[in-house]
Amino acid sequence: MEHSTLRRETGIAGKFISTAKDENGILSQIEFHDDAHFNFAYDVVDVLGRTKPDKLAMLHIAGDGKERRITFRDMMIYSNKAANYFQYLGIKRGDRVMLVLKRHYQFWFAILALHKIGAIAIPATNLLVKKDFEYRFKAGKIDAVLCTADGKVANEVERASRTYDGLKAKIMVGNTTLKGWHNFNRDLRFFSTDFKKPKNAAGGEDPMLMFFTSGTTSYPKIAVHNYKYALGHYITAKYWQQVDPEGIHFTISDTGWGKALWGKLYGQWLCEAAVFTYDFEEFYASEILKMIQKYKITTFCAPPTVYRVMVHMKLEHYDLSSLQTVTTAGEALNPEIYEKFYQATGFRIMEGFGQTETTLTIGNLAGMEPKPGSMGKPSPQYTVRLMRPDETFCETGETGEIVIRVKDRIPEGLFLGYYLDDKRTESVCYNGYYHTGDTAYMDKDGFLWYVGRVDDVIKSTGYRVGPFEIENEIMKLPYVLECAVTSVPDPMRGQAIKASVVLTEDTAPDEALKKEMVRFFKANLASYKRPKIIEFVKELPKTVSGKIRRVEIKERDWAKSSESI
Repeated sequence: MEHSTLRRETGIAGKFISTAKDENGILSQIEFHDDAHFNFAYDVVDVLGRTKPDKLAMLHIAGDGKERRITFRDMMIYSNKAANYFQYLGIKRGDRVMLVLKRHYQFWFAILALHKIGAIAIPATNLLVKKDFEYRFKAGKIDAVLCTADGKVANEVERASRTYDGLKAKIMVGNTTLKGWHNFNRDLRFFSTDFKKPKNAAGGEDPMLMFFTSGTTSYPKIAVHNYKYALGHYITAKYWQQVDPEGIHFTISDTGWGKALWGKLYGQWLCEAAVFTYDFEEFYASEILKMIQKYKITTFCAPPTVYRVMVHMKLEHYDLSSLQTVTTAGEALNPEIYEKFYQATGFRIMEGFGQTETTLTIGNLAGMEPKPGSMGKPSPQYTVRLMRPDETFCETGETGEIVIRVKDRIPEGLFLGYYLDDKRTESVCYNGYYHTGDTAYMDKDGFLWYVGRVDDVIKSTGYRVGPFEIENEIMKLPYVLECAVTSVPDPMRGQAIKASVVLTEDTAPDEALKKEMVRFFKANLASYKRPKIIEFVKELPKTVSGKIRRVEIKERDWAKSSESI
């Protein structure tokens, strides 16, 4: 074994990260150093801007097809201009600035500028409406907003700001006729390309980002991350996505949620790899595939929802030969989708697991042979265990909660806590462990298999049933596009199992099909795992980041039951 020898990484990452691999070439250990004052904008982007000024940082494709090739020198210069601009508007270190910028290239200028002046960046989706902004403004004590001119976003911000007097600046990317708003594109031209790093520049343990969680089980919490969070994504890019420094990485997510920073900024630029951004209005899998083909994308990451759509397309009509690695995260990937994609393309989807509160925590990393349906193995960055409710640890094959050890140190990439909410932070961080709220089991080879959220587990006739296992079987049916398994009240069993099913376009949702599915359940599922109720739906409720909200289905069904009593 080579565990005793840590090797400093090559390139810009080498100053901060050393790793070791086992005899099979699989990452087995990681150490961080020189990170006490680390600031990604200064220590990565500006360094690359000076040492590799012409190297491509991002290829941006606007909705109208316009191409922009933005170098690291461009990123350095325009983030400097934006930093000067923000300071002119009164934005200072510690201020909280919401970025609602879709996939506009200005997002990168803005977030780097905020890192430079020490303000806290808060990414948000353009799908928010007045009440969402009202909640976020007050909960996050927001000081300024930078938003897109597209759609009704600015109007919703304007309406929400009438009940909140904390905004010192409202800035728009694009033309605006709204009174009191600044024009980012126009104003930026007047500011210097030089920005002097303050002597007391923010970095290390200082807060850098705040994320409103995707809210699968409750109204969004606010997870706070420090400047070391960026370093925490090195494994995400280097060993999971396996980005190529001479290639281009494409993560399709919107900048409004955390996954964008998994795949569009920190880890990729630590690896000196360019990122690809397609600023589309509406998702069409065919357009995504055309982009991969046209721009010779080398590594690709998308949520399982995208792969579920792609496997029903004629993938042989697209040239995907430039691809080297494909990955997925956001929710568990059904083995059936993995197999169909592999049969159609020859690519094994490398699944990963993490949360808004973490970076990649579990994954199928470089050198590993993935098992269809498994999240992979724990990242060497975190000490991951499976824990029973009594806080003892699970045996092989036993389902438990995924927890991360924090007793000895807080790993780079793990959040600082929930903003202004010690009680909620203490409810997940206690007795030396961070509790994720997700459950899994480990097989004899050390691979972890997702079961479901702690609250998703169904208790029926004395058995504990994880929804994902049943969903995996349902997804084997060729006419099922998506599904969600939840509980409903049952007077005999306590809880019965319900399947909400989205069918492919050419499938009729009739009683004959339900009977066919019941026969399939009898042949493939143990009696206590069989759905007793099948409901065909046009779509499943999801978070803005694309995760299925089983809790919403469950709450609606249980509310209906209580009303009928």
